[in-house]
Amino acid sequence: MLSERQQLILNLVVDAYLESGKPVGSRAIAERADVGWSPSTVRSELAELEQAGYLTHPHTSAGRLPTDSGYRFYADSLLASGRRLEAPLGPGLDLTQMRREVDEAMRDTTSELSRITDLLAVATAPPAGTARIHRVEVLLLQPRVAMVVAIASNGAVTKRVFTFEAPVDPGLVEWASSYLNERLAGLGLGARMIADRLADPELDAAEAAFIGEIEESFTGLEERAEADLYVEGAARLLSEDHAGDLPHVDALMRALERRAGLLGILRSALEERSVFLWIGDENPAPELRSVSVVGANYGLGYRNLGTVGVVGPLRMDYATAIASVRDAAGQLSRFFETVYER
Repeated sequence: MLSERQQLILNLVVDAYLESGKPVGSRAIAERADVGWSPSTVRSELAELEQAGYLTHPHTSAGRLPTDSGYRFYADSLLASGRRLEAPLGPGLDLTQMRREVDEAMRDTTSELSRITDLLAVATAPPAGTARIHRVEVLLLQPRVAMVVAIASNGAVTKRVFTFEAPVDPGLVEWASSYLNERLAGLGLGARMIADRLADPELDAAEAAFIGEIEESFTGLEERAEADLYVEGAARLLSEDHAGDLPHVDALMRALERRAGLLGILRSALEERSVFLWIGDENPAPELRSVSVVGANYGLGYRNLGTVGVVGPLRMDYATAIASVRDAAGQLSRFFETVYER
């Protein structure tokens, strides 16, 4: 258990290292105006913190660097402080007002999150099992060719093209779009009642025949509408500003290329209730154990739908990352409340 003085000194070391990127010596801590301990006292505490595994001591320097455990203590201190970390997303990103498609909202969120933090931003759209049919469009591509587009509430889009033996009445196609939206909007993708909803004894022969032809568009939607992983800011993460803090870039890039693996890792955190951090060796994937992941879940009041976060070097601005990720999750939650209510 660290003493109050050791906790303060450890956080000061991490703060200084995050700002400068250089090992932090006892004199730099002791000379601070808000520190009342002598250099010898600070040196003694630094030695104990190193022995406890929170700091490390490069052979070429008299200063200390935080270890994974040191970063973890620092991040936990930020989370436990209860103070509001101010790093909101830009004023131009107001998802509750956008009323856009989910795909655009997710891309806007990751783009802005990457810009604010100067890190790689990632987000998972809600899995298909939580999604509902949001909108259906029937489009006449050619006189005998029609396409049915089903848009799910998680942003996934599925398309089916049908070729008919005779030209299709454009008025019938327009009617079908209205009919399908009236009957299917709001139903779960895997709902068993879809077929029952499409059957209506009041339809005339032409309408019933057309609906019967395209009905298969709505079978197996859950399997076909699996949403994607959104990634933005790889160039920022690989810039010269971060080069010295990313010792295993190749392994990191391999992890990012295996999108399915990264998607699975992020979804494994869906039960987390607040901002979570994986620092260094805490990461589930070996390829990510030279970086830190700061994430948070977004969703509805009764369930989490997805995860948004940032990936960056161990020496990252944790306060900004935590605040920005928390704000992004909050805005996505508010956005999806509007989407799932439609």
